[in-house]
Amino acid sequence: MNESELLPEQPDTDADALAQYLHAHQATLITTDGSYALSVHGQIIINKRVVPYHLVPDEGFLGKTAKWRKLDAEEKLALLQERWNNAACERLETQLRLCAERIAQLAREYELDPGSAYNAFQAKYERASDRCKVALARIDALQGTHAATRQAEKTRDAVNLSLYPESFTVAQQMKRHFIAVLGPTNSGKTHAAMEHLTQAQSGVYLAPLRLLALENYHRLLDANVPTSLITGEQRKIHPEATHIASTVEMFNPNRPIEVAVIDEIQLLDDPDRGAAWTAAVCGVPAGTVYLLGALEAEEAIRSLVKRVGGTLEVRKLQRKSPLEMEQQPLGSLKNLQPGDVLIAFSRREVLNWRDQAIEQGFAVSAIYGNLSPEVRQAQAARFVEGETKIVVGTDAIGMGLNTPARRVIFTTASKWDGYNEGIIAAPLAKQIAGRAGRFGAHEAGYVAGLDARTHKIIGTLLREKPEPLPSSGFFVAPNLDYLQQISAATGQTKLQTLLELFTKHINVHDEFFLPANLSDQIEKARWLDTLDLSLADRYQFSLCPISTKIPLLERALQDWARHRAEKRPAPLLRMEGMGGRNELQYLEDTCKLYAAYAWLGYRMPETFPNEDMAQMLMKSTSEKIDHLLQAQNTRSRHGKKPARRDDRRNDRSGGQHNSERSKRYGKG
Repeated sequence: MNESELLPEQPDTDADALAQYLHAHQATLITTDGSYALSVHGQIIINKRVVPYHLVPDEGFLGKTAKWRKLDAEEKLALLQERWNNAACERLETQLRLCAERIAQLAREYELDPGSAYNAFQAKYERASDRCKVALARIDALQGTHAATRQAEKTRDAVNLSLYPESFTVAQQMKRHFIAVLGPTNSGKTHAAMEHLTQAQSGVYLAPLRLLALENYHRLLDANVPTSLITGEQRKIHPEATHIASTVEMFNPNRPIEVAVIDEIQLLDDPDRGAAWTAAVCGVPAGTVYLLGALEAEEAIRSLVKRVGGTLEVRKLQRKSPLEMEQQPLGSLKNLQPGDVLIAFSRREVLNWRDQAIEQGFAVSAIYGNLSPEVRQAQAARFVEGETKIVVGTDAIGMGLNTPARRVIFTTASKWDGYNEGIIAAPLAKQIAGRAGRFGAHEAGYVAGLDARTHKIIGTLLREKPEPLPSSGFFVAPNLDYLQQISAATGQTKLQTLLELFTKHINVHDEFFLPANLSDQIEKARWLDTLDLSLADRYQFSLCPISTKIPLLERALQDWARHRAEKRPAPLLRMEGMGGRNELQYLEDTCKLYAAYAWLGYRMPETFPNEDMAQMLMKSTSEKIDHLLQAQNTRSRHGKKPARRDDRRNDRSGGQHNSERSKRYGKG
């Protein structure tokens, strides 16, 4: 096919041309090892067998992020056209075909199934030549000629994730029925599942966010269902509880129940947190398991349920109220109306747009990822109750907040991904836009961009056909038992080494399961290994949800770990002063500190005895933040703009994950 025939129409801008070129050539931009690269997909035919591929061509690396960032859109397009075109595609497929033919030859000679070797060609973030080596190593291993040391064989056996579902013994002994309820935002996915959960004799609701766990905890209590709340940082134990509302990481694989509801199942595709959803599907011990999420998760669900066992029913829902693009962009904040939600993608921009909306005479709620769940909920409640008329927020509003907006307005279509500013992914745009027009509150929902270009891009993203989630490559994180098995097999005791062995040797298997992104955990393990702590203690500290990007908070975690090593109680540290931050940022960081102490207090109460105090301080600090936002609201409406300092630790991301896959969906 001629390349020009692949382009649907003449684009209006170089940036649009770049996006169209990628789409036409079955390519996407990814970031890996601090560089930009092309990831491409397609298929080759070997002996009448279709062999799909999804990987980075050897010539597909576009340069370090700093270099790429300096290019303008025209230069980026020119580089793409140079590195990925019909000729480059032919070279890649010739390379893969030669490798695949060698695999097919060996498979015939030794009567082997080449499937696991061919599967090596599906590794979105890895180089083609490296995957050919993996593929050949796999077929060599199958015929017994692959030279592996006895120690490495022991390690591989210890990390054999092909048996991962079987490690959840209670769930594997049950006959489970899965019900996938899939649809867009505002399609009523949660309603039927929660009705069934309410009527069940026992059950659990598993949420992606503490905010959602808290919301459905109250929902169950309001239905007179005795329920406990269990999250990483918080416990509210009902003495006669039959039900639990929990964050997904906290589910109990050993307590059989009647009904489980696993929310936002599409987050299986998130390399940072997807392992929690994999574990929940594999291990939640419920007779009926609801999987709620986006339509594009269907094939992934079918594949995973087939592997873990059980029956599957798929229900697809349509949006209950129509979602329409406005004919024209908003143009100016003078055209704001009560019930509008403005979307920005950084903390700084949220607060700037909030001030401008206030100057137009509106009371405004502000919602962004760095706020605690309690503050976000309080700010949303002010909007629901009519105390505020406008919401300005990041993609934190896309999940778990009841904001009955009439219209969602994007101030931009670009978001910082940790390396560069780029157009947001279509699933994220749809999830945010879907908050407009809640059924029962508005007849329809409306979406607009602030300016003409943003308006056009958002419209295109909402029309884009969703890309299905992969039906293999489900993320798994090592639990303590796995690490202890690797330690026993290898004699290694350092947590950093054990985590690295897990990620390395997992690739020997068929890649139905893949290692989650452990980079942050490995970074913490590096300094934890210098302390006199048990492997179990180092493992727990490595999982503590405290950002190493904020030096003040990282120092607190290190100080707490030293107290544990010295067998001394750890004090509930107060923050070390403002440190050049404004009051709002200071309170936000303080709340994170208290949450981290509470998290550790549940796991190591003898070292962290002030957990109750931490909970009280979390609550009071959240209230201070909410009151401060409202006070700034009032001062701004009277012409006194609150002074703020740009804090780049949270400014770009709005408190979100930056990994490639997690850009598909917003997480607060």
